[in-house]
Formats: sequence, structure tokens, C-alpha cells
Amino acid sequence: MTQLRTLVAEELKARVDRQVTAMAAAIAAKHGKASRAVLFYGSCLRQKQLDGLMLDFYLIVSDYREAYAKRWPAAANRLIPPNVYHFEHDGLVAKYAVLSEADFTHECSPQAWTVSTAARFAQPSRLVWSANAAAAKKAIDTVSMAAPTLLGWTRPLAPRANIIELWKRAFGLTFNAELRAERLGRPGALVDADPERYERFGAAALKLAKPAMTRAEAERWWRRKQGHGKRYSVARLAKASFTFAGGADYIAWKINRHSDANIRLKPWQQRHPLLAAISLLPRLLRTGAIR
Repeated sequence: MTQLRTLVAEELKARVDRQVTAMAAAIAAKHGKASRAVLFYGSCLRQKQLDGLMLDFYLIVSDYREAYAKRWPAAANRLIPPNVYHFEHDGLVAKYAVLSEADFTHECSPQAWTVSTAARFAQPSRLVWSANAAAAKKAIDTVSMAAPTLLGWTRPLAPRANIIELWKRAFGLTFNAELRAERLGRPGALVDADPERYERFGAAALKLAKPAMTRAEAERWWRRKQGHGKRYSVARLAKASFTFAGGADYIAWKINRHSDANIRLKPWQQRHPLLAAISLLPRLLRTGAIR
């Protein structure tokens, strides 16, 4: 067992509020025998606050077809993963993304289609539900891939950077690969919130990271990934208009929370989240509310 996997396993198994584990179990139950693991991550985990916020989960399933009663959400999940859903349980509100075990492993590997999943799980998360010991082990193994993958992609661009600087560079690059409503200092703030954690995980991850690019190759690679990531974000946003209840209101809340925008949706925008997103996009890009 590597030092990094030990660190990841300890972090994933750390205790969380019982309301979080109850919600995770309810999410897993909704998808039946296909459910393999539920991971809790994001601002609610970092801030240790639940009330008034939207909790973030990833549901890992064995197979998309088995996870849904109908074929079309399975097809959508396979074509543009992940599907994202709104969920409420015992007075708390959450959104959860659905990925198969195979896609989760692929997206935490150096061959990932996008950089988002590796970046997300290089940050702290918790394994709050698992179907059995084998499913838990698989989840730990996969999350253990995320940090070496992310730092391996980044190190060619900053070979002399210290670990903290490397993490900040990595998150800055990945934030630029999505349409995000975040303030400019957000990538650095993630690391500064727990620098000791990132020092430990970074030192262990760099022993496993395998940079396979020169600096020039890495610069071209990141430009391609950032362009692809923003297009992929638009496709996911369009898909979410069919799967995410209250999607337009959530998008507006998220943008207002993480930027200086003051978006107030009109009734027609609330009814048609995809059209709302399209109509708001030019203004948000122009004002810098999303990047």
C-alpha cells in the first residue's frame, strides 16, 4: 500500500454528520442494486455547514442501464457523463452526479476526457456510503489516482514550483477548463484553507506522478483541454436542463454566491432553464461573472 493510498483511505473514512450519511444512503437506495459508492465533497464538507446550502455528492454505479428505470437517462449518462440530479432528504437539499465505476476510474486517470473529476477528487472528500468492502476498496483506489494524475499534468508547466505553488497552478488550470462562477482567487483559497493537507498529499502524489510531456507539449495539451472543457460544460448544462429540477434557480444562486453578479430570473427563465442559460451566457462572459 502506498503512502498516498493510506492518506486517501484515512481521509475518505473520516467521520461526517449523520445527516450526510443518511442522505447518501437515500441517494443510493434510489438507484437500487446498481449503487456502489457515494462520495461527499465540496463547500459543505470544507465549511462543515449543512443548513441553507446545497450538499454535493457523487454516486458511483456499476452500470448506467442498471441504475435507471428508463433507457434515455442511461444513454445520456453514457454519452455525456455525469448526469446531475436534485435531491431532498430530511430538510436538506443536495445535488448528486452519477458516474459508473469504469468512467470514474477513467476520469481520475491520465487518459481522462476532461480534467474536472481528477481535480475534484484531488481535493478532500468522504466515502459516506458503500455497497460492500469491495466497492469501498475500488472507490479508495480510484480516488488515490486523482492527485498524481492532476500533478502529473501540471508539473511540466512548473517544474521548479514548490508543492503549494504546484497545487495552486493545477487548480487554476482546471478552473479555466470549465465555465465557472468563481472569484479569481478561488483556486489559491482552496489550498490556503488547509496547506498542511496539500503538503502531505502533494509530497506523496509526486512520488507516483508520471509527467509524460515537455513544457511545450503540456502547454498545448492544457489549451486543448481547456477549450474542450468549456464546450463540454455547455453540453452538460444543456443536458441538466432535462435532469435537474430547479436548474435555472440553482445556476443563478451559484453564480451570485461565487461572484459579484446579481442575477434575478424572470418567470420564463425559471420555466426554461436551457433557454435561460443561453440568454444569460453573453452577459456573464462579458462581465466576468463566469470564465
